[in-house]
Amino acid sequence: MPKIIIASGPVIVEDGKVLLNQHGDTQFWKFCGGKVEDFEHDLIDHARREVKEEMGVEIEILNETPFFLHTKKETPEGKIDVILVHFLAKRIGEISPGEDIRQWRWIPLEELENENLAPNIIPTLRHFELIK
Repeated sequence: MPKIIIASGPVIVEDGKVLLNQHGDTQFWKFCGGKVEDFEHDLIDHARREVKEEMGVEIEILNETPFFLHTKKETPEGKIDVILVHFLAKRIGEISPGEDIRQWRWIPLEELENENLAPNIIPTLRHFELIK
């Protein structure tokens, strides 16, 4: 039986740069966010909690209509459906990364093609019309 993972997180862009970090077991640059494990809260609250945990900041959601992206992940146990849910957001406060964050950067939007990005970064930024 296939497994389904839902992950939620904000997309934060300031001065033509996107906030990305490296955490978990990959070397990809990723948006803040993570797996939804507590279904008692909505996806916006989950995105808020994740960015607070990862980057130490609050956010203001700029558009409550999220971008949904579906992908499949191959694992030794079989295929997993992954549904990523992103909200455009504004950062409130100074960044103070959590201990799970290996590194973080503001990456200029025009330099993204030079980076090792998670597969959802470009489609999400295009959806929010932040890049072409």
